[in-house]
Amino acid sequence: MTDKKFKGIDFTKKPLSKDEYESCVFSNCTFLNSDLSNIKFFDCEFIGCDLSMAKLNDASFRDIKFKGCKMLALKFEDCNKIGLSFSFESCLLNHSSFFKTKLKNTFFKDSKLLEADFTECDLTGSVFEGCDLERAFFRSTILERADLRTSFNYSIDPEINRVKKAKFSLSGVSGLLEKYDIIIE
Repeated sequence: MTDKKFKGIDFTKKPLSKDEYESCVFSNCTFLNSDLSNIKFFDCEFIGCDLSMAKLNDASFRDIKFKGCKMLALKFEDCNKIGLSFSFESCLLNHSSFFKTKLKNTFFKDSKLLEADFTECDLTGSVFEGCDLERAFFRSTILERADLRTSFNYSIDPEINRVKKAKFSLSGVSGLLEKYDIIIE
């Protein structure tokens, strides 16, 4: 399917067809607990959708824009890795997992990523603009040339993550030193 607009559809009642979707726009649609496995999305936009807890086994997401979406507890590591690329703006991604996922140059803007798992994720060159990263997991994560200057509530251990040339704000430095239990005033 190409250039189709889906508006206000509840895909929990009538599941989305296992098909390829190119240059489609999904606005205010509900995919809560839906099975999106093996569905291919290319150059699509999801605006104001609820994709929480959807199954993503071998789902393809290439050049996808998520805006204002609720995306709780998604397992992005289950997606098809070939060409995986997306951006997130004003999204709720709490408890989502990006475990071992390559997300080079991914753009996260004004999003909540509470307890998101970035363990062993490659975030080289990614930008986190105005994001809340409270209790997000960063272990063996590649954050080289990533920009977190305007994000907050993160705790990143430079000893167990690769942070070469990553950008942090002066006020965010405490998030890099948290494990030392020191007081910074």
